[in-house]
Amino acid sequence: MSADELAELFSGHTRFVERLAHEHDPLTRADALIDELPYADKVEACEAHPRIGERSPEQHGDDPQALEELADLNRAYEEKFGFRFIVFVNRRSRAELVPVLRERLEYTKEEELDTALHELVAIARDRWCSA
Repeated sequence: MSADELAELFSGHTRFVERLAHEHDPLTRADALIDELPYADKVEACEAHPRIGERSPEQHGDDPQALEELADLNRAYEEKFGFRFIVFVNRRSRAELVPVLRERLEYTKEEELDTALHELVAIARDRWCSA
């Protein structure tokens, strides 16, 4: 799989995507490679992904209260962790993601970065299977 193909699955062309492009089976190896990434590469991979609540084919639900709450929680999350919140939406509405974001605000920075990257891999795999 090329870096360009992987960039579409991972929402951007990052150093993580570049490393994956050199793997024989990148989507199988992605979770294991997360542990090998330097911190800056992990954050870069998270920053390439759109914010929850922004327009995206995977996200649905335009409840104004949920959108406002997600915007507030996104700000709190990014202030605390220094990178974007990533969750595998898996056909859930934006309103259903509010409690997920609240819960993950309780994680440590290390736990959350690891969780966010594994969620990013789950999103990429789902996009690949849906293509």
